[in-house]
Amino acid sequence: MAATDSVSTLVVEGDIAVLTLNSPPVNALSAPVRQAILDGINAAVANPAAKAIVLICDGRTFIAGADIGEFAGRTPFDQRHAMRTPRIFDVGAEFPKPVIAMINGFCLGGGCELAMGCDLRVAADTARFGQPEIKLGLIPGGGGTQRLPRLVGLGQALRLILTGEMIGAAEAREIGLVDLVYPAAELRARTLELAARIAAFSPLTLKVAKEAVRASQRLPIEEGLRYERDLFCLCFATADKEEGVAAFLAKRDPVWTGR
Repeated sequence: MAATDSVSTLVVEGDIAVLTLNSPPVNALSAPVRQAILDGINAAVANPAAKAIVLICDGRTFIAGADIGEFAGRTPFDQRHAMRTPRIFDVGAEFPKPVIAMINGFCLGGGCELAMGCDLRVAADTARFGQPEIKLGLIPGGGGTQRLPRLVGLGQALRLILTGEMIGAAEAREIGLVDLVYPAAELRARTLELAARIAAFSPLTLKVAKEAVRASQRLPIEEGLRYERDLFCLCFATADKEEGVAAFLAKRDPVWTGR
């Protein structure tokens, strides 16, 4: 199944929804591109066949950041209106299905913040990352000052934000900004393979597992552990838990129903 608009294409193949952006030359996050991302992920979430979502960008660039032309002449009130919710940078936290960013080139500014908002980041070995807003007299406004320190630590986050410098995929993997790095020629196949491994599990359990892990970013450890226990016990009310245990004991593959 496929759906297309002017800047994006959503294709659902088996268990995986692939949302591809195509807004040359650099896939800048203009208002239409941001809306296309939200619409595409909403459509993928609403599709019961899709258990995982992969975000891909055509061309040599993942997303090179904001559409800077939109900033010219804006007042603070204009910008506040443009940043109203829902925001693409919250796709990982707000959407119940796993969202994977496949990063194939420059991943800068808002593009880096969008990738950080996803659940997993898989990069080509040629990808480049950075938060260059400081060079425009700005700071990151898509969550970079908050998510980046949680991923890479305070010192590395300050280095990237205060210098505006770019780093390569190997360093991004080393400091924790990306999760996996593959040769560029293998990136798509490896990313879809990862998505397929995730999508093979119960969609209900994936949703609960994601919610439990995401909660660790907002809850103190004691509250987080209680929340985890509550969600763990709730799994015992599901048909998929019964199926998973029965399949394990019978040494067969489970058949998940999402209930």
